[in-house]
Amino acid sequence: MDLNFNKNEDYNKLLVSQLNNRLAKVHLGGGKKSIEKQHAKGKMTAHERVNYLLDPNSKSIEIAAFAGEDMYESHGGCPSAGVVVKIGYIKGKQCVVVANDATVKAGAWFPITAKKNLRAQEIAIENRLPIIYLVDSAGVYLPLQDEIFPDKEHFGRIFRNNAVMSSMGITQIAAVMGSCVAGGAYLPIMSDEALIVDKTGSIFLAGSYLVKAAIGETIDNETLGGATTHCEISGVTDYKAKDDKDALDTIKNIIDKIGDYDKAGYNRIDAAKPKENPEDIYGILPKSRADQYDMHDIIKRLVDNSEFDEYKVGYGKTIITCYARIDGWAVGIVANQRKLVKNAKGEMQFGGVIYNDSADKATRFIANCNQKKIPLVFLQDVTGFMVGSKSEHGGIIKDGAKMVNAVSNSVVPKFTIIIGNSYGAGNYAMCGKAYDPRLIVSWPSAELAVMSGNSAAKVLLQIEKASLEKKGEKITKEKEEALYNKIKDRYDNQVSPYYAASRIWTDAIIDPLDTRKWISMGIEAANHAPIEKPFNLGVIQV
Repeated sequence: MDLNFNKNEDYNKLLVSQLNNRLAKVHLGGGKKSIEKQHAKGKMTAHERVNYLLDPNSKSIEIAAFAGEDMYESHGGCPSAGVVVKIGYIKGKQCVVVANDATVKAGAWFPITAKKNLRAQEIAIENRLPIIYLVDSAGVYLPLQDEIFPDKEHFGRIFRNNAVMSSMGITQIAAVMGSCVAGGAYLPIMSDEALIVDKTGSIFLAGSYLVKAAIGETIDNETLGGATTHCEISGVTDYKAKDDKDALDTIKNIIDKIGDYDKAGYNRIDAAKPKENPEDIYGILPKSRADQYDMHDIIKRLVDNSEFDEYKVGYGKTIITCYARIDGWAVGIVANQRKLVKNAKGEMQFGGVIYNDSADKATRFIANCNQKKIPLVFLQDVTGFMVGSKSEHGGIIKDGAKMVNAVSNSVVPKFTIIIGNSYGAGNYAMCGKAYDPRLIVSWPSAELAVMSGNSAAKVLLQIEKASLEKKGEKITKEKEEALYNKIKDRYDNQVSPYYAASRIWTDAIIDPLDTRKWISMGIEAANHAPIEKPFNLGVIQV
C-alpha cells in the first residue's frame, strides 16, 4: 500500500470513529438522568423496547438517528427527533418499528418528529411492511405548534396514513406504554390492534386537569383513561399488559401468526462476499473531495465475488453502469466515475461530471433495469452536469432531462448511496431524496449542496464585495480573506452529511462497510410490494 492509501485510510477510519461516537451520544436520548427516571417508573427506554422486540442477534437498520441534531438548541434540543425508528425482524418477519423516546421532552412531538414518523410510514407504505408503534408521548410540543399542526406534511398526516395503510392491508399494531394524549390518541386506535400497559399507559383526548377546567369534572388520569378503563369499559384497546415486556411479548406473538406476503419477485441467489477486501474502501476513498479515484475499485468491494458486468463500457465513461449482485440480490448499479477519462474523440473528461454521452448511457441502462425488473443502486460522487458552449450546443440540458425523466419514472426500487460529492442537478439525476429512493444514505465522507463550499464561497464573496463597495467601503486583501473564510465556514457546515441527516434529507450516515446490509435489507423490504404499474418514460426530447 502506498503512503496516500494509508493517509486516506487513517482519515476515513477517523470519520467512522467520529460517527460512532456521535451515534452513542444520540442514543442516550435525553441523557442518563432521564433514562434513570424512566427506569424508576418501571419503564424501558425507547431503544430498549425496540431491541427487545426485534429478534436476538438479527440484522437491523436505524432510520434518521441524527434527525433534529442542532436544530432546536433554544428549546433544549431534540435528540433523534425524540423517536426511534428501525427496520428489523420480529419472529423472522421484516417490520418497521417506531418508538417515542419519553426521555426527550416527555416524548413531545417537534416538527422534525412528525417528519421522521411520516418517513417511517412512507417506508412501510412503499414496501408493504408491517409497522409497530410503541407510544409514549406527551403530544405536540406546544411552543412550536404552528410548525407541526395543520399542514399536509404535519402531525395530522400520520392519522391519514393510518387509514390508508389499513385500506392497503398493511398490518399496524400499537402499544401504549406511557402517555397518549389529545390528537395522538387516534394513532393506536386507528391501528389494527392496540395494547396498553397497566398503570403506566394512558389514553385520553384531554387529561384530568383539562377535563376539570373544561367541564368541571374531577377525575384522576388512571380512571379517566388507564388500562382497565380502556380494556374493560370503553373497549378502546384490545390487550392489557402487566409491564413493557409483557406488551412486547404479545406483539411478537401477534406478528408470528401473520400470513406470507405477495412477492415482487426480484432475483436472488446464494450470497457471496466480495473477493476484494471491503476495508480497502477506507484507503481508496480520497481525503479531499476534489481528488480523483477509480469508482470501479469501490464497486469491487461492494458486490458479490467482486464481479460485475459493465454496460457500454467504452461509452459515456464518466458514469459507470453495470449489473452485479449484492448479498445475492441482482442489482443494476449507476455510479459516477471519479477519475479523468478519455472519450472516443480523444478528449479528456473530468471525473464526477455528467456529460451528454454519460447521461444518455445512464438513461438507457435505467430503462433496461426496469424492463428486466432489476433494482437500481446509485453510487453518488457527482459535481453536476458539464457546462460551457460545447455541452450546451450538444444539448446537455436535453440529455440531462432524459436521465432525470428515467430516474423519476422508474418503477423498480431505487437505493442511493452518497459516497462523496452530491452537488446541484447531479444530486437529482443520481436519484437524490426528491426522486423517491426506497432508502438513501450517506457515508461520513459525503457533501450535499448546490455546489462545493469553495465554489459557493467565491460566488457569495463577489456578491458581498460588490454590496460593500457600493456602500463606499474599501475592501482590503485582509478583509476579503476574512469575508471569504466566514462565508466558507458557514457553507461548509451546511454541506456536512450531519446537516443533511438532521433534516432527514438522508435516512442515515453509515459506515461504508454497512452498505451491503442496507441495500440487501432494502431490496428484501421492496420485495414485499409487487410492481403495480408499467415503466413509461412519457414525452422526452430524443
